[in-house]
Amino acid sequence: MNQSVTIELRQWIVEQAAAGFSREVVMASMVASGWQQAVALKALASTWKEPVPVLTQPALAVRREGAAALHRLPDLDLSLSPRQIDAGDRMVNVIASLSQPRVVVLGNLLSAEECDALIESARPQLARSLTVATKTGGEELNPDRTSSGTFFARGQTPEVARIEARIARLLNWPVENGEGLQVLHYRPGAEYKPHYDYFDPDEPGTPTILKRGGQRLATLVMYLSEPARGGGTTFPDAGLEVAPVRGNAVFFNYDRPHPSTRTLHGGAPVIEGDKWVATKWLREREFV
Repeated sequence: MNQSVTIELRQWIVEQAAAGFSREVVMASMVASGWQQAVALKALASTWKEPVPVLTQPALAVRREGAAALHRLPDLDLSLSPRQIDAGDRMVNVIASLSQPRVVVLGNLLSAEECDALIESARPQLARSLTVATKTGGEELNPDRTSSGTFFARGQTPEVARIEARIARLLNWPVENGEGLQVLHYRPGAEYKPHYDYFDPDEPGTPTILKRGGQRLATLVMYLSEPARGGGTTFPDAGLEVAPVRGNAVFFNYDRPHPSTRTLHGGAPVIEGDKWVATKWLREREFV
């Protein structure tokens, strides 16, 4: 197919630069949307301007060439390369970070007492984990996910409310824009095969799902226990595996509902011991 650098393509590139996206992200989005690499490189070389800071207005979806870019995301302020971040009631350690995909490994996010409290609160309510059914907007059993789990409403228990406030300060995102905390239990052999957390815009059930708070923008996985072997959080596109260390967490965000975000991730099978995690998903708007 013959492709050329159009005025519309140049305008879209200007908009992405103004929104603060890197050359790499814009290039990946163009290629993923069907632009030939040579044409994409030519368009960037002739159009790109240095980006201005990310906009601070509420998140807005902008669809260009089949990809939706989100102007504002939950994130940590790592601009000064801090070793620790003040999360209000606790100093959280920054262990490691990647820029693309945006992945940050955190230490000391939860205390041992908080980990125990979440596990004990969840234990009586555990049921086989479901996944969101993007074909219908409901929930379904998924053979790729073999854990058991339960959801807590926002602020349901004192420890849940305290942790949610800490997350909101840490990630610069309102408490009300978060889904309820989900606690999951993985026994030996249990896993969650690689998947994306955003909702696929092309699935028929997605409009129904988005009514509750818009698109998912970020994920925080907190480790409540340490299996002796296995159970890491894997990012196949980044060649990364995060070990499940009690009290630690891994955060990642995604600026568009598209594989170009490189946020494919999964829970590796537990080989020995039990793995408990608490997951927080963050939405564009208030989650209801």
